[in-house]
Amino acid sequence: MTPVYGSTRRTGPGGPWSMLRPGPRSALPRMLTWAPLGPRDNSELAELIARSEAADNPPYRTSAQETAEYFVDPTYSGVAGRDENGVMRAFGLVRLRPAGEIYASMTGTVDPQWRHRGIGGALLHWQTERARHLIGAERAGVSAGPVAATAPAHIVTTVLEDDERMKGHLAELRFEPRRWYREVRRSLSEPIPEVDLDGFLTIEPWSEDLDDAVRRAHNQAFADSGGGSMSPEEWRAGRAYFAPQWSFVALDRSGDRARVAGYALSSRYEQDWEALGWREGYTDVIGVLADYRSRDVGPALLSTVMRAYAADGMEYAAAGFESDDPSGAVDLFLDLGYTATRGTILYGLDV
Repeated sequence: MTPVYGSTRRTGPGGPWSMLRPGPRSALPRMLTWAPLGPRDNSELAELIARSEAADNPPYRTSAQETAEYFVDPTYSGVAGRDENGVMRAFGLVRLRPAGEIYASMTGTVDPQWRHRGIGGALLHWQTERARHLIGAERAGVSAGPVAATAPAHIVTTVLEDDERMKGHLAELRFEPRRWYREVRRSLSEPIPEVDLDGFLTIEPWSEDLDDAVRRAHNQAFADSGGGSMSPEEWRAGRAYFAPQWSFVALDRSGDRARVAGYALSSRYEQDWEALGWREGYTDVIGVLADYRSRDVGPALLSTVMRAYAADGMEYAAAGFESDDPSGAVDLFLDLGYTATRGTILYGLDV
């Protein structure tokens, strides 16, 4: 196993967890001492991930504040392997997210000094079996928030697109690539285009008063493309780096009540800047409702976002988008001068 997997950019106390009884395929290598992983281990966990990211050089860095969010989901199960000196050298974590359908997401890594010893493959086997166990318990109504016994369930994880070793492990476990995530970036030294909106459409700063309307618009936009909905709690989770001053909402004021036409929410990931070698603003979420996709709402939002980044002294604008096609790209970004960088792939297994 090479880089951290299951860590697509950017999720109280943690919930119940327990070790899976080792079996022929889930046994973890005895060269490390294994114990359950929980919130008290977060400092060591962040240090392990930092060592992995320093070696693998992904286009981001994960802070201890972000790893603490690994334990927010109501149901999770984790394991950490330590060497003879008690240093954490590997971890694997499974998080369960019931939301109509059940999703078990897997995250983990192995210290660069301990790779190529079979630890990564064994961890993936452990996580896959553990995910099946948690899904079975959820279907039976054992854990919090029981769902129907027949609810569709999926085990998912992400991997950097050039990590052939991890991709091979996942193929052996019958995981299949499902979605492709692409990072894009644009220099703010280049001219930022002016985009005029027609009619009663305006771009306005994000505010707390607009936030729930944006969430409902986001749910509608993703429902139009086959996605699921987010509760208010899920919508507000993982906002440690949210930058309201860089976030904007497109409103249609043609009726008695303003309607959300689109939105762009940004974050300020300062922990990445030293590794990148520059300062950048990051557009975490951008969406345009179907009725407005031919009215330049997306370009207007991105040009507004870029001007906000530049006004704060940022050198680049960055963002991420997803596709169900490995060659897919988003013309919205490319037409505004963004270029594609390193990407990740979501792998899934239906159970």
